[in-house]
Amino acid sequence: MVTAFVLIKTDASRIPETAEEISEIPGISEVYSVTGEWDLIAIARVAKHEDLADAIADKLSKVRGVVHTTTQIAFRAYSQHDLDAAFALGFDQ
Repeated sequence: MVTAFVLIKTDASRIPETAEEISEIPGISEVYSVTGEWDLIAIARVAKHEDLADAIADKLSKVRGVVHTTTQIAFRAYSQHDLDAAFALGFDQ
């Protein structure tokens, strides 16, 4: 599984509509409206790197209202949830 974070600048008058359209793209698991320099952050989770091109370059970047994107590909996840799963023995807590 490949995970990528897509930082998105949008036309300010279309933020909700743009977020909805992006959330419907296969491979996009979540879209957040955020404060700061970026308007939206989308999380892409796909099977292989080539699938990122389909989701981001071919679809997301062409959504009406998207002005600019920057994509960060994750190498490894460090979260308590992941650590718990890695060390779980299959017992219910």
